Amino acid sequence: MAQDSAQQEPSAAPATRARTLLLSVVPALIVGVVASLLLVGVSSAAGQLQDVLWQDLPDALGVGRYSVLWMFTVLVATGIAVGLVVWKVPGHAGPDPATTGLDAPVLPPVVLPGLLLATALMLAGGPSLGPENPIIAVNVSLAVLLGTRAFPRTPERGWVGLAEAATIGALFGTPVAAALVVSEALAGQRIKGRLWDSLFAPLVAAGAGALTVTLVSRPSFDLHLPPLGRPGWADLLSSLVVASVGALLGMCAVHALPYVHGAFRRLRHPLLMLPAGGVVLGALAALGGHLTLFKGLDELAELAADPGGWSAGQFATMTVVKLAALLVATSCGFRGGRVFPSVFVGTALGLCAHALVPGVHPAVGVSAGVLGVLLAVTRQGWVSLFVAALLVASPGILALLCIASLPAWLLVTGRPLMQLRTDGTSVR
Repeated sequence: MAQDSAQQEPSAAPATRARTLLLSVVPALIVGVVASLLLVGVSSAAGQLQDVLWQDLPDALGVGRYSVLWMFTVLVATGIAVGLVVWKVPGHAGPDPATTGLDAPVLPPVVLPGLLLATALMLAGGPSLGPENPIIAVNVSLAVLLGTRAFPRTPERGWVGLAEAATIGALFGTPVAAALVVSEALAGQRIKGRLWDSLFAPLVAAGAGALTVTLVSRPSFDLHLPPLGRPGWADLLSSLVVASVGALLGMCAVHALPYVHGAFRRLRHPLLMLPAGGVVLGALAALGGHLTLFKGLDELAELAADPGGWSAGQFATMTVVKLAALLVATSCGFRGGRVFPSVFVGTALGLCAHALVPGVHPAVGVSAGVLGVLLAVTRQGWVSLFVAALLVASPGILALLCIASLPAWLLVTGRPLMQLRTDGTSVR
């Protein structure tokens, strides 16, 4: 009987040998460092160009740095510059950005210079997109290209996982975000050994990427909002409502994407689509102000530094304008990602809730707003929770967010993603 019961017990997956894991450390470290340095390099170059475009040039011309005229001029010029890259540079700066997500495709080497150039121009020029999607794509493609040559026995998928984890770790300044993304990607897949065995090398790459960026540029996501303290029932209600509103708001952009994308695609040529997008983005910037420009990280820190500095109507305007700008920039062909602008949208929404109802704690409103918007835009549950909690240095916030994520998830699950197929239809 003992023998029969032992045979009926489920057998545990055999663990990967320690020697095998150790052999992955050096390649993972190399990928992590190189991926993070590429991110820092592109971001630094874009920052230098941004200073020229938005400070040096308008000062030399005697024009207001963020006057309506200058915002229109720079955004349209950025559309022309990126349109020329997409049109003329070999590889056409990669695939349509509306069809890509964090799970980047492996691109031919000829595509990568144009994609990096288009990304740097976009980051400097002000369209509401972040660097995450194109930088992940470039790092993945380089890792596969060089890794498969140096270590031909290692499967391509392994290099993809290392590069994605390294770039995500570098983007957020911590390997935890990468671990959550990889864990979610592995869900439902048949893996060899234990889950932690599969996470070992990606965590090494993500840790190397995060540490490199931290040493070079010291990123910080803490918005320094007033601490929450011990959460109460009012905080729970606030988080449930704001997260749900954020999810619904994000889904408005998701459902609008195929239509806005289709409207720009009727122009057919990048030198028409991208400048037209620049015109629309200029009009939105005139409406929402200069804080609604760029990827949004520096701008949301300015927003959160004075939660009482704007009225509820101003916060609401910035929320809607930033979301519309994200939608337009994605649809007209600017190369970039949607995570960081979504964080700004959620932050503005949370501060709007606080301005409308002072009983809504700013930390609760911001974290719940970011959670809801990210759930709708990315459909990455763990990452949405992590980023929302990362913005607020309050230990009690995580329990509220876990509960608030439940109704928000019900509003978004099973519905289209903010990503299109090559034929322009929504991905589900």
